[in-house]
Amino acid sequence: MLAELSIKDFAIIDEVSIQFREGLTVLTGETGAGKSIIIDAIQLLTGGRGSAEFVRYGTKKAEIEGLFFLDHDRHQAYSKAELFGVDIAEDGMLVLNRTISANGKSICRVNGKLVTLAILREFGQTLIDIHTQHETQSLMDVDRHIELLDLFDREQIGQAKLDYLELYKEFDALKKRYKELSENEQEMAQRLDLLEFQYNELDQANLKPGEDDELGEQRNRLMNHEKIYKGLNDGYNALYGEQKALDWLSLALSSLENARAYDDEIAKKAEELANHYYMVEELAHGVRNQLDGLEFSEEELDSIESRLNEINRLKKKYGQSVNDMLEYAATVEEEIDQIKNKDTHVSKLEQSIQEKAEDIALEAKQLHEVREQAASALTDAIQEELKDLHLEKAAFGVDFSSSEGSAQDPVIDGKPVKIGQNGYDLVKFMITTNPGEPLKDIHKVASGGELSRIMLALKRIFSKHQGVTSVIFDEVDTGVSGRVAQAIAEKIHGISSSSQVLCISHLPQVAAMADTHLYIRKEVENDRTKTIVEELDVSNKVEELSRMISGAEMTETTKDHATELLDLAEKFKKQHV
Repeated sequence: MLAELSIKDFAIIDEVSIQFREGLTVLTGETGAGKSIIIDAIQLLTGGRGSAEFVRYGTKKAEIEGLFFLDHDRHQAYSKAELFGVDIAEDGMLVLNRTISANGKSICRVNGKLVTLAILREFGQTLIDIHTQHETQSLMDVDRHIELLDLFDREQIGQAKLDYLELYKEFDALKKRYKELSENEQEMAQRLDLLEFQYNELDQANLKPGEDDELGEQRNRLMNHEKIYKGLNDGYNALYGEQKALDWLSLALSSLENARAYDDEIAKKAEELANHYYMVEELAHGVRNQLDGLEFSEEELDSIESRLNEINRLKKKYGQSVNDMLEYAATVEEEIDQIKNKDTHVSKLEQSIQEKAEDIALEAKQLHEVREQAASALTDAIQEELKDLHLEKAAFGVDFSSSEGSAQDPVIDGKPVKIGQNGYDLVKFMITTNPGEPLKDIHKVASGGELSRIMLALKRIFSKHQGVTSVIFDEVDTGVSGRVAQAIAEKIHGISSSSQVLCISHLPQVAAMADTHLYIRKEVENDRTKTIVEELDVSNKVEELSRMISGAEMTETTKDHATELLDLAEKFKKQHV
């Protein structure tokens, strides 16, 4: 959840720190007080597009910082942290920070680590899901429907998708190779010339596995010949000779041998020392032999340097090590063979593609069938949600279609279909709000008020599956009133049972449902406008709800109505714990 948000010198906000709690937090206030500015700040904090216009007039930079707590170690943010080298504390604390300078440049940090805006956005997408009136249209984006359907039944569809993807990658690689070998003759001839030049250069170099490492060690020994000689010589002299290490060890061994007959422990120590003596003696002989065999050759060093220079020249072109270059040479040799024997390889590829297409058709069909089952369950779930939102006559459905494929594509139900990483399914959410009318694209059918309710129904379903920390609604309830407004309020509160919800609203029904009510106002101080955020207690909630109900003028009747709204909201929350 988002625990705390700090904003400094952002738009009309000079400095504000807001603490958030779990459940539903509603932000209300007069138009222009800065409610949406707070949402803008959160959007920028989670990777939104920024500009110098956000920096408060007369200041050098705007700074936004958010403290999040991750509720479990399986949260998506942990995988992002591992991927980008960000440390997350044991208590699951994650701090995002973004600074925008007056010249428009951004500095982004995650838990104190400098990151790019793209990485900040990666984290933000796992933490916050923001919905504005504009974002409602985004949720209706047809390209996202298959993603939402897969999220709805992640376990079943996810496994089927993994099985499919494994084959798809192999199938796609075969098709790419087939395309490469089927290119025009001029390109293939040019490619062959390049490959043969590279192979010949590597072949003539007569490289041996690990040669660069071995030559490097030899060069190191020759370049440090004097140090090696001195070390061996001094070491040997310290071990062997009169009054040296072996001489004293021999004396110690003789002393213990004289006393071993009188004490078993001394006998053991004498035997142990004898073993060590012979080991040191053998070591001393080994040092002597190495010293005797030590030679220095200027010609050998020059030869090694020359060979290493040649290898390093080749490394710049073909790999970071000799082993990498040998692997590359083998790959080049294989490709040369494929090009020279193109017809044979193309024929084999065609057969392999056909066989793989038959295999992938089975997996794609299985994935489609699992999705159809999930679509049926999703349709039933959304239908129930729409009834709660007084769209009981509306009908929801999931449309499946596919695109015609080429001759090499898998054959499904007797015809080739185009496939991709999601299989061959093209998924589209459909709806009708009038009985007797056929299902149509959501955005083509629904009015503004209906679209808000449909979006909430979808969000109510998908909030349980997307795994985001917080959901933000920015005036998505515009254009509704009466019993529909009450239904929307109840639905938004329902979403807060599985995710922290922050909501900007002008509806008193939504505000009454808040677990935490924040009032946003602006005031002028020293000829500058600034935004103030305060949490309302019960009496202040009544006054704010009264203002939302009646406008500027408040009466006892509106206060009674506001009190009643709060009482009804409390009863609803207790019934739906």
